[in-house]
Order: sequence, then C-alpha cells, then structure tokens
Amino acid sequence: MNLPERLGKYEIRRLLGTGATANVYLAWDPFHQREVALKRLDPAWFRDPRRGHLFRQLLINEASLAGKLHHPHIVRIFDAVIDEDDAYIAMEYVPGGTLEPLAQPGGLAPFERVIEIVFKCSRALDFAFHKGVTHRDIKPANILLATSEGSDIRVSDFGAAFQAASDTTQIANLGSPAYMSPQQVRESPLLDHRADIYSLGVVMYQLLTGHLPFETDNNYNLVYRIAHELPPLVTEYRPEIPEPLDVIVRRAMDKDIERRYQNWAEFSHDLMLAFRNVVTEPERESIPETRKFQFLRDIAFFRDFTEPELWETIGFSQWSQFQPGTVILKEGEAGDYFCFLAEGEARVRRSGALLGVFTPGDCFGEIALFSAGKGVRSASVEATSVVRVITIRAKALQRASDACRMHFYKAFLEVLATRLSLTSSRVANLGV
Repeated sequence: MNLPERLGKYEIRRLLGTGATANVYLAWDPFHQREVALKRLDPAWFRDPRRGHLFRQLLINEASLAGKLHHPHIVRIFDAVIDEDDAYIAMEYVPGGTLEPLAQPGGLAPFERVIEIVFKCSRALDFAFHKGVTHRDIKPANILLATSEGSDIRVSDFGAAFQAASDTTQIANLGSPAYMSPQQVRESPLLDHRADIYSLGVVMYQLLTGHLPFETDNNYNLVYRIAHELPPLVTEYRPEIPEPLDVIVRRAMDKDIERRYQNWAEFSHDLMLAFRNVVTEPERESIPETRKFQFLRDIAFFRDFTEPELWETIGFSQWSQFQPGTVILKEGEAGDYFCFLAEGEARVRRSGALLGVFTPGDCFGEIALFSAGKGVRSASVEATSVVRVITIRAKALQRASDACRMHFYKAFLEVLATRLSLTSSRVANLGV
C-alpha cells in the first residue's frame, strides 16, 4: 500500500490499521501541534454506486458527533472532510491498541482490570445515552486502550450510532453479529440502550473467558443461537471466575429485554459491588479508578460535578493511605494543597487542643491554600485509624477546566458557609 504524504492539512506518519472499508493513519496536525488518528474511507469504495454511499454515510454519522460527546472515555472527533472525492475524519490518537488482545485465551487480564474496563465503558455509554446516542456496535475492536498495560479506555467508532432527535440519517442493520442482542438480530425497529448493554455483556464475557458466547462457522447459525439458545456459563470456561461476575454477565445478556439491566446505572452499580467483593486486599497501594470514581460520587462536596469533571478530578488528584498516628497536615507548616478524607477518621488539633474529628467526605487544608498568609496551616490533622486521603495541589487545580474549577470554588463556598453557621451556633450556645 502506498502511504500518502498528506491528507489535507495533515502530515501522514504511518499506517495504524486497515479495515474492510477504511484505513487509519497516524498523522500530525501542524496547526494544533498534536498527533491525530485519521480514518479514511478506502478510495475504492467511491466507485461502488451502492455501498460507497453507505460507507460515506457512516463517516458522516460519526463526524456529526464532533463536539457532542465530550467524555474522558469516548474518543474525541476533531475534524472531518467528506466530499465526492475523499472522506476522512480526524480523531484523538489513542496509542494502546484495542481490547482484542485481552479477549483471547492467552491474553486475559486480571478480574479487577476487566471490571474497571467494563465499568468505564458503562459510564461512557451512559453519558452518550443521556446525550441521545446509542452506539449499536460495541465490541473489543471499538474499545481502545490509552496504554497497553492500563485500564484507561476510549469508546470509539460511533458510525452506526442512533441519535435521538437528530436530522442525521440513521443507518439500519449494521453492527457485528457476534455482539448483537436478540432484538438486533431480529431487526427490531425499537432498539435502545439495552442493545448496547447486551453487547457490553458479550464483551465482558469474552474478556473473562477468551471466548464468544456463541461460536459458529456461519452467521445463519450464529443468529439462530443468539435468538434462541443460552450461552455456556463463564465458569464453564474458567471455574475460578467469581460468582458476582457470572451474575452480571448473565443479566446483561438476558434474552428477555425486560429482565436485562434496564439502565446503565444498574449495570455500573453491580460492577462496583463486584469490584468490592473481588478485590479484598486491604493494603493495596494503588486504588483502581473504579473505586476512586465511587468515592467521589459518595462525597457531598462533589454533588454538582458532572461525570466528566469527576474523571478529570481523578486525573489530577493524588490518593494515599496513612496509618493511625500519621500527621497529615502540621500546624505552622506551609502547604499548597488541600485534602479530602475518603476512608477512616482523623482528629484536628490547634496548639494541642482538640477542635474536632474528620470523617469520610470532609475537606481540610483549603483555608491555607486560599489565604493571603502564604499557605501556613492553622491546625494539625492526625489519622486516628487507617485512612485514605485525596490530595489536590493548587497548580493542578489551576490547570483544570473552567467548569471543573468553578465547581470546586462553589463547593468551597458551601463548606465555608456551613462551618461559619456551625461556629455561630456554638458561640450562641456558649452565651446561653
């Protein structure tokens, strides 16, 4: 294959992959000074009078989502050029490859990594659903890894997506048969997000076992089995798979759409519970992002944060575990950071006198950060049990998005108002 030197303003560096209808290149965007992935429709399809139009429409469908799905676990669309002679879109470059190697018998990931990957997919697809978008082609090839060893993912390829309340032409009868729900293979006209839930259940099945639920030598048999048969239990391939994961897969893939998970929140909730059951090491040094997300969701401070802002906060925060007796903040010392208590209990002292006790969800250290006194701590905070602490530094917050930073400042004002109210009540009680 001859590699083009340029596509429009983009400088082509190398071929990343070849599909049935399109090639994907690593390219350089000189205007924005960044690497991008360019997905270009194979020029041969322009000569096909019927299918050429269909595949051009797929790119148009995907390009129409540019700017609509801003989520840390969805591939961003930057640009699109679609005319009579050429068709390509410029996307975020995600270097870790697809999930396909992790869906093979020889490449299976640990259970906790599988849960974290599927959890992030469920949150991304829930975000898309609330924007009126159903993907309709969820499979390992359309889920990208930020790094080959991690669990940070991006859902890609929304070409077959259904968009509610959209003027964009919707494309029917597309998708990958092995991952289709019974409703899709029967070509039901009333498909919704529960079709994606089924497909993600199939992906989870494959990540746990290295096998598809139904493996046949032709699509006719495959479609029949999806519509009428029950797949083998995941434990038939791997008896050591924990029961909660087996239960989740079976419910996500239930043929009866009314018994399937009815929304992404239910799916995500069960994944979170399964994670707690599967990962039982109390002294884990690293906290999986699945748990971090749930921690933030449970803290009142982050009540008004959007889901992308929660993931953004996870990205620039530090998470640490301390033993009882550890001084987390020391009175009189300078500090350019503030903290949240995620787990455990800590006491606050000033000049040796006990001022109070912090419990999970409490914020501390922010007064020094925003004061004019060069960030000197006015009190000490000491762990009284094993604690998990979330630390956010001033420079990290300054680099956050405007919306995320605004929510931090708004929440800080609420914390300050609550503390002033409590102080006023105490003073009033002392005067009685």
